[in-house]
Amino acid sequence: MEYENILTESMDNVQVITINRPNKLNALNRETIGELHQAIETADKDSNVRCIIIRGAGTKAFVAGADIAEFANYSVQEGTELSTKGHQVLFDYIENLSKPVIAAVNGFALGGGLELAMSCHLRVASDNARMGLPEVSLGVIPGYGGTQRLPQLVGKGKAFEMIASAAMIKADEAERYGLVNYVTTQEELMDKCLELAAKITNNSPTAITNAIAAINAGFHTGVNGYEEEIRLFGVSFGTEDFKEGTTAFLEKRKADFPGN
Repeated sequence: MEYENILTESMDNVQVITINRPNKLNALNRETIGELHQAIETADKDSNVRCIIIRGAGTKAFVAGADIAEFANYSVQEGTELSTKGHQVLFDYIENLSKPVIAAVNGFALGGGLELAMSCHLRVASDNARMGLPEVSLGVIPGYGGTQRLPQLVGKGKAFEMIASAAMIKADEAERYGLVNYVTTQEELMDKCLELAAKITNNSPTAITNAIAAINAGFHTGVNGYEEEIRLFGVSFGTEDFKEGTTAFLEKRKADFPGN
């Protein structure tokens, strides 16, 4: 399928999705959010895809934020609907996806861009990356999960500082606070993402899906993460991947997981 604002490319068992609006620093508008959802949903349903990488076109930005011109004149109701739909269609959708998603953060990841990166399961940043949530400088707050995911990743105090000051942080500081998993040069960014993806795709897709659900459960209000872990641990024993994984271990060979 052809898209207006994104590009897709398959690499073995990895689907690479590129936000392709470099003249707008890859800013997120409604159309781009919709296309991202569609591309990610397609990849999630493709049994050949076991990991997804999201990146921004060019060298200046992963995503430099939301397209402010699109919502500058919104009403309270329209603003509420914008946030609600964004959570449902993209940000919560990625976090709860059955396949792991890696954000390749090159350049600016601001506002909705950082929120997109935080909704992914892993983040790798190039050394020119600059990250922040500047929404309060516009008279609004982060609306795509930033007030929730940032404290989970860096702690409440640092998250409050970043949000209230609207300041950007550099890649090395982001790594120090656990906001990103790794920092590389710009040239090595995709290689590192593909290296991580290769490690992931060697393992059981079914077990990884269950692990994502169990990890996320601990951050959901009203859900006991330990109980969900126990349930999903038990479910694993009924999968073909468990049979293949344990058989391969006992036979001293590499497992060939069927993914179910």
